Amino acid sequence: MVVGDIATGTEVLVVGAGPGGYVAAIRAAQNGLDTTLVDREAYGGACLNHGCIPSKAFISATSVAHDAGNAEEMGIHADPVVDVAGMQNWKEGVVNQLTGGVEKLCKANGVNLMQGEATFADDSTARIAHGGEGQGSESIEFEHAIIATGSRPIQVPGFEFEHEQVWSSRDALATDTAPEKLVVVGAGYIGMELSTVFAKLGVDVTVVEMLDGVLPGYEDDISRVVKNRAEELGIEFNFGEAASEWREAEEGIVVTTEDEDGEESTYDADKALVAVGRHPVSESLNPEAAGVEVDENGFIETDDQARTNVDNIFAVGDVAGEPMLAHKASKEGIVAAEVIAGEPAALDHQAVPAAVFTDPEIATVGMTEAEAEDAGFTPKIGEFPMRASGRALTTGESEGFVRIVGEEEGGFILGAQIVGPEASELIAELSLAVEMGATLEDVASTIHTHPTLAEAVMEAAENADDQAIHTLNR
Repeated sequence: MVVGDIATGTEVLVVGAGPGGYVAAIRAAQNGLDTTLVDREAYGGACLNHGCIPSKAFISATSVAHDAGNAEEMGIHADPVVDVAGMQNWKEGVVNQLTGGVEKLCKANGVNLMQGEATFADDSTARIAHGGEGQGSESIEFEHAIIATGSRPIQVPGFEFEHEQVWSSRDALATDTAPEKLVVVGAGYIGMELSTVFAKLGVDVTVVEMLDGVLPGYEDDISRVVKNRAEELGIEFNFGEAASEWREAEEGIVVTTEDEDGEESTYDADKALVAVGRHPVSESLNPEAAGVEVDENGFIETDDQARTNVDNIFAVGDVAGEPMLAHKASKEGIVAAEVIAGEPAALDHQAVPAAVFTDPEIATVGMTEAEAEDAGFTPKIGEFPMRASGRALTTGESEGFVRIVGEEEGGFILGAQIVGPEASELIAELSLAVEMGATLEDVASTIHTHPTLAEAVMEAAENADDQAIHTLNR
């Protein structure tokens, strides 16, 4: 403890108030533990304030404008005028409602809230530095700690975010004006989501990606649907190019890229948005002082109870490793809190769903066909195209498909991949199917409401057994 510090104590110290941290704090308090939640910024973490929620708000708003202006086929003729500043104000209202709700829920459950930056002094003490002049600091002694410090955008050398011409995803989601020209560095899920947002605002978008395609990690027939749609929106792709530098020009900036042969290309823009991934935030906490081991990439390794190598310290969410997903963080936070409370909790899920909110959306859970084969299964595949869905056709969005991966012997569902409208919602049924060990027959024999997009899931399950009615069987 530092001389002059105020010293307090708590049973559970949670560092970071994102989807992993605040959920862990609430569950710990619900279990009767004296719990203190510390965050240096706003409650809700990057997800609620600068990531998941703001991006989905912008995605929804720009889609409304774009759809209204491109609905002639439906007999609708409109020319929407988008007020980006007004859209920003609406988005902030959504964010404030949710973050305010998090704060109220924490207080209602008896969580002690504290603003400040935490650093470990040892394995039972943390020092909290409060922001603002004269705010000082204090020490907290804890019995257990949960690290939930999240992640931050990765910076490309030469493209540091302190330059106003270089945006992180957070900067892009905070803008109240749209640039005329935007260069996006990276064609992963963040780059593709934000490229789509700005293209729908009428921005001239150019994407540069050092790999040979969009959305690495997804199967080609899935990523191809998204790429084709992006090109229809006017997005230009340049693959096999790495951003090397940028410079100011008379009007805007010039971004230079370099391919593997050293050949350079240049692109004019007003802004450069760097979206090449995220890096765990662990070093600011000084985990070494508590004996917590951090790997070379900044991640903290944990077991199936979210426990680190130090018995009384846990880690959840992005800082604990891939996949960097808010819902995965929340589940880990619940498990950590329940383990601390003496409950027999563990991370025993069969699969974690993931979604990309591009146009159209992508959602996956469990194994792909190739992964099932590698695991020793004989896969049994069922597919249903969205163009055969009556409900998809009535929305004007009929690109994509539902694919279910079952196994031949018992018909158990091992995974699923969806690209199409509302994929992020449709994946929930198949996530439950994987988790509970449901079979293709279970899903196929369940009556689904007509007309809905969810019927595509049923038909894909039927297709795996050559029983589909509304598409040709494989």
